[in-house]
Amino acid sequence: MATAHYGNGVNGNGAVFPAARYSAVPPHITVPVPEDDDTFDVEIQLDDEIQDDPTELCTLLSSVHSAKNVWMTVAIGYAKHKKLDVAIEVLSKAVAEFAKGRAEDRLSILNALCWLYLLKCREAPRVLPDGKSPNDVRLKDYYIQAATSVLNDASRISPSYPPLFLARGVLYLLRASLQPPTTSSSGQMSADRMDTLKQAAKCFEDALRNSNGKNLMAKMGKARVNYTMGRYAEALKLYQNVLESSPDLIDPDPRIGIGCCFWQLGFKDDAAGAWQRSLELNPQSKIALILLGIYNFQLTAPLVPSDPNLLALIRKAMDKYISPAFQLDKNYPLSAATLGSFFVVKKDYAKAETLGRRAIELTDVNAIASDGWYQLARAEHAKGDTSKATDCYQKADVARGGEDRGYIPAKFGSAQMKVIQGDYDGAKFRLEKILQQQSTFEAQVLLGTLYAEDVFSPDAAKSTEEKANDTRKALKLLEDVTKAWKDAKKKASPDQSVLLNLARLYEDDYPEKSLKCLEEVEQMELDAIDEDDYPEGVEDEASRKRLLRELLPPQLLNNMGCFHYQSERYVQARELFQSALNACVTAATKDASTDTDALVTSISYNLGRTYEAEGMVDEARDVYNGLLSRHGEYVDAQLRLAYIALRQSPTDEGPKAVKALYESNKTNLEVRTLMGWYISRSKKRSSNFADDAEQHHHKHTLQDNGSAHKHDRYALVGMGNINLTIAREMRRDTEAEKEKRRKTYERAVEFFDKVLQIDPKNAYAVQGIAIALAEDKKNYPEALQAFTKVKETLKDYSVFMNLGHVYVELKQYSRAIENYEIALSKERARDPTILSCLGRVWLLRAKKEQSLAAMKTALEYSERCLEIAPDNLHFQFNVAFVQISIAGLVNGLKNHLRTCKDIKTAKAGLDEAIETFIRIAKAPNPPFPRYDIEQRANMGRNTMRGQAEEALKKQEAYENQNTEKLQAARAQRDAELRAREEEKRKAEEAAAEERRKIREERERLAERDREYMEKRVEEDRRRQELIDDSEMRKTERGARRKQGGGGSASKRKKANYDDSETEAGLSSDAAERPRRRRTTVSGDDGGEEEERPRQKKRKLERKSKVSSKFKSAETIVDSDVSDDDAAAPPATSDVGTPGGADTGDEGVSAPRSRKAARVISEDEDEDDGGAVKAHGNGDLGMDDDEDE
Repeated sequence: MATAHYGNGVNGNGAVFPAARYSAVPPHITVPVPEDDDTFDVEIQLDDEIQDDPTELCTLLSSVHSAKNVWMTVAIGYAKHKKLDVAIEVLSKAVAEFAKGRAEDRLSILNALCWLYLLKCREAPRVLPDGKSPNDVRLKDYYIQAATSVLNDASRISPSYPPLFLARGVLYLLRASLQPPTTSSSGQMSADRMDTLKQAAKCFEDALRNSNGKNLMAKMGKARVNYTMGRYAEALKLYQNVLESSPDLIDPDPRIGIGCCFWQLGFKDDAAGAWQRSLELNPQSKIALILLGIYNFQLTAPLVPSDPNLLALIRKAMDKYISPAFQLDKNYPLSAATLGSFFVVKKDYAKAETLGRRAIELTDVNAIASDGWYQLARAEHAKGDTSKATDCYQKADVARGGEDRGYIPAKFGSAQMKVIQGDYDGAKFRLEKILQQQSTFEAQVLLGTLYAEDVFSPDAAKSTEEKANDTRKALKLLEDVTKAWKDAKKKASPDQSVLLNLARLYEDDYPEKSLKCLEEVEQMELDAIDEDDYPEGVEDEASRKRLLRELLPPQLLNNMGCFHYQSERYVQARELFQSALNACVTAATKDASTDTDALVTSISYNLGRTYEAEGMVDEARDVYNGLLSRHGEYVDAQLRLAYIALRQSPTDEGPKAVKALYESNKTNLEVRTLMGWYISRSKKRSSNFADDAEQHHHKHTLQDNGSAHKHDRYALVGMGNINLTIAREMRRDTEAEKEKRRKTYERAVEFFDKVLQIDPKNAYAVQGIAIALAEDKKNYPEALQAFTKVKETLKDYSVFMNLGHVYVELKQYSRAIENYEIALSKERARDPTILSCLGRVWLLRAKKEQSLAAMKTALEYSERCLEIAPDNLHFQFNVAFVQISIAGLVNGLKNHLRTCKDIKTAKAGLDEAIETFIRIAKAPNPPFPRYDIEQRANMGRNTMRGQAEEALKKQEAYENQNTEKLQAARAQRDAELRAREEEKRKAEEAAAEERRKIREERERLAERDREYMEKRVEEDRRRQELIDDSEMRKTERGARRKQGGGGSASKRKKANYDDSETEAGLSSDAAERPRRRRTTVSGDDGGEEEERPRQKKRKLERKSKVSSKFKSAETIVDSDVSDDDAAAPPATSDVGTPGGADTGDEGVSAPRSRKAARVISEDEDEDDGGAVKAHGNGDLGMDDDEDE
């Protein structure tokens, strides 16, 4: 076989690849056959022309007593051509032939026969194929038993024969793979399987020991044992050790094992790298191909369906890896299972079923068998065969351990089958088991949905507590699902069904959360609209959204509108109902078969109710009339029209409309409810329960029509309220009257309790019980708690009225006033009852606080009541009572707390109150006993009027006596105010002056800085000009030096040049220093340089000053800095030779990089007495106060 050499021999590079399997089998062999004292050679073909029937061949080999190697070569030749059964037959005859031969020969034959059985076991089916009987097909178990028998025979010959260790280890591995996995939740392996693997590990250890650790197949076997036990790190080390020992090994390839270990350890990219290397070395490796295909499939897991990379990865996995692997070996179980999973995703269940069965039949790995059963289950699931699908799901689960371990998708499939079969309890049980094992997103969705359906179903068998428990479970599960959507790692997509179920669950207790869920569904629907359907030419976002809503499901918009209506957001509700109606039209246009009449009717009715709530009565009436024109029997629309008529004409058209509607629909509960409400508002009050007209109406509602209406909640609440009203007005002077009143309250509570049994969340019934607690039991704290809970549900003014009553009894007058005012704001600004309650509570507060202002507020509310009903004696009495109370309060106040005006006003009110009391006492039916009213009038006339006169005299005397004091005090207060104002004015002026000075100082500093910066810019410009001139002269000098060629000429030119520079005020040394060159000095030239006079090297000087000291910096920062007369030594030398800073022209070498300029501080002349000291690097630092 040809060899290939690559690289350095690492990881298959540079090594000689080993020969392929069966490459040692020759195309033919020659067998000498004796005949008549002679022999002749018989050629046996082992190539493609090998005989199918080995009988003649075996007879020949037996007759000539061929050697053991000939028999084994012939058997391996058959195995090479995939004729394993024939090869086994040949070796079986060899066993018989050598039964009395040498032990070594017999052991070799038995060992080879065992390996053939093991190879056959890998190819044999795991279970019986469909339509086959046990006599037709031999399973893996048969060949394992056969291999075991052969090994036992060999062990009886020589138990310590080294090759047997390896064969026995592989046999144990195969046996362990067929044993069922563990079922415990801890993940521990079953005891039987663990024992089998330990025996395999011992066999491989024995093989390694006998080979001094050189048996690579034994190392591979030991690594496989560790991998099966879940010891992936140990297995990885062993595979890597094999690869280091034999980097040219590719069949079997340790890189496959290395990649599998990396995969299990979570390093999937490293795993793919190992498999890719294996594929590079062996392009025909079906194992590497299929594993790389699985890796590329795994890369698609975090991608959403809309991701453009998804399709590319799937195509790459299929076309580049999985399909080629399947073409190489269509019976390879892993390829079949992987390709089958792909067809399941494509919903090509016929192909998936075929491949799944192949994987089940041929694999010796439980996980692959589980995948096959799962594919069969999905196929049967799609066909609708629930019994077969359930069976296959269970087998897929059991193949991976079942019970507390198993295969989660298969468990979920079994739960789905239970749902389809209607066994919801069984489905919930399986889903809960799944969630105990692993928090699975799909299981949470399905289980939460099942619990939600239990809540929604009208199951009378379930108690309220059970329903509440189901609600809690459903909410917990579905809320966890919504949280998972926000976790980017989980890549979970929002599901409309989850949000809709949550909306229904939140509806009663958390309407705002319910609305939020519906709004999220709306946004998902809007996002799903194709851009082609977007309205053109609409720029406004609100208008665009309104038009897009017409493409949404009308049911969704209607429900959202209802929630806005309940929250009294009528504008938003109206817009949604209108959009829902337009959406109905759009849906009917797209699909003519869609029946939207029922939806249009319901949404139109809701729109009419919204118009009513907004006070748009005419629009509401038009909507109801439109409904009746299409559906004349629509009672709800008739009822609303009657109610509108009753509100607009409570004494004429309204009662007629209500009575007409009642006469035509006496059995309709809604109509009877409206009639009961009308009677309760228009009836004459009676203290006798039997004479009450409303009571008669509700009684007929509950008793008529058999038992159909006996649970009408409105009628029951109405009966309770009637009893409450009668009990409230009963006399309680005697014990008998008190007992009768108590029983009436109890009868009211019984009605409310019955309502709560029917509807545990009925707020009106709870409110009735709370009223009874407050009025009968005087249990105000519990009543307050009940009213507070009712307020969260019921948005009616009566709740706030009752809260106000309780707070009054608890003497919390501020809280009572707050609740009464809220009730007044509920479109009841002219409700005399609420106004009278406010007058009463302000009166009580005024008496408690002795506040005249509170008393006046009480009078204001009482007068407002009287304005609404001027003939009402109760309201007249209330005004008179407050007026006389004000008079009493003012008379008792101290002088400094009242004024003469207050007393006069109170006195006038007292006179009016006296007249009112006299007039009320003469009425036929006064609100209170006539004698009491007359006595109150007499007290005001005889006592309080005189007290008012006396109080007015005292107040006038008090105010006259204190007028001067008041004037003096007022003048003193005015003077103090003027003084404080003057001080404040002066302080403001001083602050303004200070701010002006600061501003001017800042402007001066800014001007100074600007001038300084301009000066610096000008100096920089001049310095740059000098540098440019120096560079130019240096260039010209270099050109002249090259032309002259001689040292003396150069020196003469330099001298002339220096003279010219000196005249300009710049020395040659100063001009050259910014561009210093590294020089080398030799012989005579160096001597001349040392003798050169230094006085020619001068600095740029200011002519106005006398030079004081020499500046050693290379660059002059300021033009006005004084120069030194004396030359300072250079800070550093450019080269390590004497006179390095004063080198001549002839010794110039290549230019070196320019150093940073040394900077001289402006105040250095004053601070330093001598030359500036150079830093170690040749640079001088700038002082902190340079700019100053």
